[in-house]
Amino acid sequence: MTAIDDTALKLDPEEARRARQERLERIGRWALPLAIMVLAIVLWDRICVWNEIPQYILPRPGVVLQTLHNDAGLLFSSLLVTLRITFLSLALAVIGGVGLAVLFAQSKWVEMSFFPFAIVLQVTPIVAIFPLINIYVDNQTVKLLLCAWIVAFFPILSNTTLGLNSVDRNLRDLFKLNGATRWQQLRYLRLPAAMPYFLGGLKIAGGLSLIGAVVAEFVAGAQGQSSGLASRIIEAGYRLNAPRLFAALILISLTGILIFLVLSLVSHLILRRWHESALKQER
Repeated sequence: MTAIDDTALKLDPEEARRARQERLERIGRWALPLAIMVLAIVLWDRICVWNEIPQYILPRPGVVLQTLHNDAGLLFSSLLVTLRITFLSLALAVIGGVGLAVLFAQSKWVEMSFFPFAIVLQVTPIVAIFPLINIYVDNQTVKLLLCAWIVAFFPILSNTTLGLNSVDRNLRDLFKLNGATRWQQLRYLRLPAAMPYFLGGLKIAGGLSLIGAVVAEFVAGAQGQSSGLASRIIEAGYRLNAPRLFAALILISLTGILIFLVLSLVSHLILRRWHESALKQER
């Protein structure tokens, strides 16, 4: 008992140091980015004052916040339009990406036949595809939705396909030896194993769907056909209304951050009880 007690006493300082380090890391994970952000805003304000930069070139942060408050009705209504396209395209990307990944996992021939077309869609710039969509599609909402979907689709398809094909071979053989059907293997083995990969792709696709929606609105907004945030940015640029332009950019950035945080939380809640990546964060 004495030897065990001595060993425990020797480990206590090390455990205390480790606990302090983990506590500091948890605080620093939020405090450091916030501190850097505050310093950047202060520096932005001082640069405007020191160099007497006109408001139509670079507005001060206070002016941007005041514009965000004054134009809240206009900007937030446009944000809702952009969010509608973003979430619809993300939902379609999830349905299409997961469905096609399951089909790829069931047949190598199907994967070899159609996966190159998905790569073509991914590597082709959306601004080059939009003129074709503009010719063949009449509905404006459908045009924007297609553009955002094309951007968000590939990460989910690629990650989910990788997850479905990364199942432990020994477990797969065990299922076969016990007479499991393809559907049983998919439901009880391959889909759970692919869940971390799918959630990783979902976090990427969430941001890309917003980017795709904004880019599509930029192309369509140049023709005066869109009422999303991108068209407000174009309009503000034409009118040299830099405060509104910056306010719209801040809204887009905050929206992208919020989407990523929400999807990260969803991923953590799903994986926290069984996957190593989430278990490490719980410690």
